[in-house]
Amino acid sequence: MPIHRGESGLTDETTPDVAQISQAMSRMRVLIKNRAIGKLIMSAAAPDLDMSHLDVIELVRRGTRHGEVTIGLVAEKMCMDPSRASRVVAYLVDRGILSRAVSQADARRAVIVLTDKGQAVLKEKRRVKLEMIERILSDWTDEEVAQFAELYGRFVDEFEKLALPGRE
Repeated sequence: MPIHRGESGLTDETTPDVAQISQAMSRMRVLIKNRAIGKLIMSAAAPDLDMSHLDVIELVRRGTRHGEVTIGLVAEKMCMDPSRASRVVAYLVDRGILSRAVSQADARRAVIVLTDKGQAVLKEKRRVKLEMIERILSDWTDEEVAQFAELYGRFVDEFEKLALPGRE
């Protein structure tokens, strides 16, 4: 029986599958909140960095596709004060993961870009993450993996529509 948005009177007894999904989401939220998944990935991919460093590296990667990334943008998107953002970026610059460059739009402004080493960190992070997912799914059939991939993607798409209306 399909569940309709806004339907009332649902209980664990009447919708055990929905309750099971809810419980699994709660467990996953705890893992995400505690950054357990990221810490596992980071311990293998970049043990000398912490999660805030990885977040900034990811932000620079994504932001560069849409324009120039500045300390101000890092501070805004990471919800940190500009001095903290500057220290995190400086740490990553010192390690050769990020570099500063001159803005093409305004030569008075510095922008932040990924270096080859930064790209390598992200590539390794992705490799470790995919390896972890493959390990988790190792005893699943190909059909189960395909079905989960399709349904999980669909679930997250709908969740985003509900949680972030108007966002593409």
